[in-house]
Amino acid sequence: MRTYKPRTPGVRHLRRPINDHLWKGRPHKPLTFPRKGHGIGGRNNSGRIMVRHRGGGHKRRIRIVDFDRMESGRHVVERIEHDPGRSAHIALLTHKDTQEKTYIVASEGMRAGDQIQSYRKGIPAKLLQSMGGVKDMGMIAAKTAWRGNCLPLHMIPVGTLVYNVGLRRGKGGQLCRSAGTYAQIVGSNNLDDELSPDVQVRLQSGEVRKIPRDACATIGIASNANHYKRQLGKAGRSRWLGIRPTVRGLAMNASDHAHGGGRGKSKGNVHPVSIWGTPAKGGFKTRKKSKVNKAVVVPRVRNQGKRKRDQSGGKR
Repeated sequence: MRTYKPRTPGVRHLRRPINDHLWKGRPHKPLTFPRKGHGIGGRNNSGRIMVRHRGGGHKRRIRIVDFDRMESGRHVVERIEHDPGRSAHIALLTHKDTQEKTYIVASEGMRAGDQIQSYRKGIPAKLLQSMGGVKDMGMIAAKTAWRGNCLPLHMIPVGTLVYNVGLRRGKGGQLCRSAGTYAQIVGSNNLDDELSPDVQVRLQSGEVRKIPRDACATIGIASNANHYKRQLGKAGRSRWLGIRPTVRGLAMNASDHAHGGGRGKSKGNVHPVSIWGTPAKGGFKTRKKSKVNKAVVVPRVRNQGKRKRDQSGGKR
């Protein structure tokens, strides 16, 4: 992390990840469009606030990122860029044959000059010929499961760390796209489609879920893994990011919040609730018991920050 000499109060607590490899210039303009409209402030099409604490911020351009990775062939990484719309970095790719440029979510350790490839359309004929026409999954994994390559889940060896994981066949990545996130392949049958139509993937929350074997994933970990260690240093940086202040309910009027009003710091004899009246503490559950997610094999641990206890009731 990069720290600064406290010449001003705003930089005394400023902490930033060291990313000297990032591109210093402007983005590739054909792959961007301006971010404008009243939706920036958290409003819907009728002008009502749908998301609180949003508004203002620096002018931005939205980067068009390719989460599908359907284009096969070799791609060369031109540069690694900062994207103001996400925590992870993005990589500008150039197709070696068509010279077409695309943005993807960069993996940790990816640098300019790297060559990556997508195998979503299947195993290339040249690769099969080099193996004598025999589908040896170990040899295929050794030649395809490299950092930054996009593969169907059934072609990825068990134990591999992946990011930008898809949930459906033919769609792009939807899971593990933030900085430093990843999932791990924990169960797969590479040979038989009928016996194992799904692949088991463990997410960082501890949840193990089934995902269709033809869904996509990218080898590696999402870039900018030290993003969570950063400190903005001053309130103004939050405003530059388009984040407005959060007011406590206790400081509001009684007409604005259930905790508001009264003389002094008193919320009255009421249980903690949100601004809409939903109970805010004590593990209030909103999911219907009849609506079970059949894709989840092992649910994530939900203990509201308490100590985990084993089945015998003792403390771990």
